[in-house]
Amino acid sequence: MSDEHSRGVIALVGFNDALSETFESCNFEGREKIHFTNGMKMVSAWLDNEVNIAAIISYGEIMAPSGLALVETIKKKNLPVVPFFLIINQLNPNLRKLALTTGVADVFTIPVKTDFIDKRINFLINNWDQLKTNQKTVAPQIKSIEFSKRAFDIFFAGLALIMLSPLFLTIYMLIRLGSKGPAFYYSLRVGTGYRVFKFYKFRSMYVNADQRLKDLKHLNQYSTESVNQKEESISTSLLCDQCLAYNKCQYALYADNVEWCEKDFRFSKKASAGSAFIKIKNDPRITKIGNFIRNTSIDELPQLWNVIIGDMSIVGNRPLPLYEAEKLTTDKYVLRFSAPAGITGLWQVEKRGKGEMSEEERLMLDNKYAQTYSFKNDLKLIMKTIPALLQKESV
Repeated sequence: MSDEHSRGVIALVGFNDALSETFESCNFEGREKIHFTNGMKMVSAWLDNEVNIAAIISYGEIMAPSGLALVETIKKKNLPVVPFFLIINQLNPNLRKLALTTGVADVFTIPVKTDFIDKRINFLINNWDQLKTNQKTVAPQIKSIEFSKRAFDIFFAGLALIMLSPLFLTIYMLIRLGSKGPAFYYSLRVGTGYRVFKFYKFRSMYVNADQRLKDLKHLNQYSTESVNQKEESISTSLLCDQCLAYNKCQYALYADNVEWCEKDFRFSKKASAGSAFIKIKNDPRITKIGNFIRNTSIDELPQLWNVIIGDMSIVGNRPLPLYEAEKLTTDKYVLRFSAPAGITGLWQVEKRGKGEMSEEERLMLDNKYAQTYSFKNDLKLIMKTIPALLQKESV
């Protein structure tokens, strides 16, 4: 075994060519540098090839798959705890605090100062055995799940899966027959204690939905020149402002070997905000069966499996997409993440279908649920939900 491998290697995850060259000038005391296009390939090499990784340097948003989600994956795979560093474009104190309390050794912003970063990384690697034992987690205190609540979740979700199995099979076949691609997909969501997990749904859009944006221009209900110019900029740039900085999607959806952008981020963000930027009726990116399962919320049913494996509960605060959770790291909103993540919760029951509810009110109801959470109160919420699993998500 070479001396470089005996000292361990530095895993560089998700770096483009320009940034990769930056690390070539770093002095990592003779340790070899190995480049991985994404975290999953690094984890596979670590497990299958027994690569002796001494530290990980990952490039991406804190809440993206290359950030805390990758830290969580490493923990789940029971891989050795090694220094994990993040290279990001933007940082605020709340995100830094969240990163450092959930397993990230340090965070660096672009541009990277090589004469500083190699000294910092070498120091942490060489002293890691002493430093990791002194790490303290100050994440929000997590509400413990009562045995009765967990037993109810398993019974309810298990019974629902058995009773709905014919429906699952029918929807599965219709999705596969209606368009190319897998019937199920998962995106990454942030649940209890900012834990990132795989959130399962039936696929309701074409896999190449983001590529279809350039074909939607004639469907836009607004036709001014300025709108057309802006619309054209969307169709030629399929990444949001955050992802453009990394030149790759930070919030991807996954299914088998297929990957595509989370909810066509730029398009959906403008459309959901009621912007006159683009407005499309009968969105052709959604499949025929997709319209039906969305309107009936059948696309949400695979989340019953999330309940069975303990990622979620029947009742709790809805787990959030990574880019939404990233905005809620302040003391005002952190409380919502101390409660169980769930399929249905307080704001869905109290304000479901009422257009006057603001985002702020929804978040305050999430905090209220976390403060008053108990299995008894959950049963009251379930009684008001008919049925909880088939509610629409269009509020």
